[in-house]
Amino acid sequence: MPKPAPPANPSRPPLPGTASHAAPVKARATIADVALAAQVSKATVSRYLNGRTDILTPDMAKRVQEAIASLQYRPSPMAQALKHGRTRLIGLAVADVTNPFSVAVLQGAEKACQAAGYLLVLFNLGNEAGRERDAMHALSAYQLDGMILNRVDTSAQLWQDAQLHGKPIVLVDRFQEGMDADFVTVDNPGVVQIAMDHLQQQGFDEVLLVTEPIADVSSRTARQQAFARYLQGQAGTRRGKSAGMQGNVWESTPHNASALQQHLQQWQQQALQTGRHPAVLAGNAVASLRVATAVHALGWVPGRELGIIGVDETDWAALVGPGLSTVAQPTDALGQAAATCLIERIQGLQSPARTVELPGTIIVRGSTKSPNH
Repeated sequence: MPKPAPPANPSRPPLPGTASHAAPVKARATIADVALAAQVSKATVSRYLNGRTDILTPDMAKRVQEAIASLQYRPSPMAQALKHGRTRLIGLAVADVTNPFSVAVLQGAEKACQAAGYLLVLFNLGNEAGRERDAMHALSAYQLDGMILNRVDTSAQLWQDAQLHGKPIVLVDRFQEGMDADFVTVDNPGVVQIAMDHLQQQGFDEVLLVTEPIADVSSRTARQQAFARYLQGQAGTRRGKSAGMQGNVWESTPHNASALQQHLQQWQQQALQTGRHPAVLAGNAVASLRVATAVHALGWVPGRELGIIGVDETDWAALVGPGLSTVAQPTDALGQAAATCLIERIQGLQSPARTVELPGTIIVRGSTKSPNH
């Protein structure tokens, strides 16, 4: 036979959140509530909220004002934005949020958006083309005013529907052929020029460009082409021996780390055997980290067995061995410029598509110490 339930203990406090003691949830006041309290129509309340008090009698305006204060009514920002055709939401789709470049651009874009009264919505594409399609769909599905896009899939024309519906897009870092959109980027040939000039001045003459897969990514292509042009300008012979700088390209992926380590070892030994001074130019922060990891696994010290300079400044660059030399991209300025261009388009700017190119800046550390010292 079941035992009877014990009597309630009046001295015991009720458990938080129990149904019998839960505080009633106060419903948010609506425009209909305001109209009822003020004894006016919803249209009258709407006119008051939109600043059209000139067509209301003083008595009506006062009653609406008092009802709003009494009910603590707050208009929905989203509803107000949709009514006027603007949500003040901007999308930022980055190819890979784990890349320090993407995070730095995000921070710069956010500054410009906040200053102009816009909110930024982040889309991490994870280097997957399908996610880019989802981000483009979100332009209309979530009523975004525009999109800053760091492309993944350069083969698909996913932007066309967005532009047909008047949604402006600004490209950052990666150009798209045939797309009528503003483009914000670092001066990629200039970045490579800065890095190679520094290596040459330090006495390095055998350079390996380590880059993520070039594919159709415009920034990587531009850096590889600038690298090749620089080496071509150095071509020549001296007493039967290659003069000037020479080099090759290695494409690094998440899956060929051991192959990179092996290649670095063989390439470095061959360079030293032929009397040359090897250095690595890492094409971005991701490549820099992979090179630094491989060098560490080999027991080497940057600037001793070989020189290293990377494109992109990172928080950890100064902590790698004697410090990793870099050519810093103006990522904060890139993000701000992209957001500014987009906001100008949202606000009605009509002009041909613009290209904004910003210069890089070299930061010299111990990884490019002269091999002759």
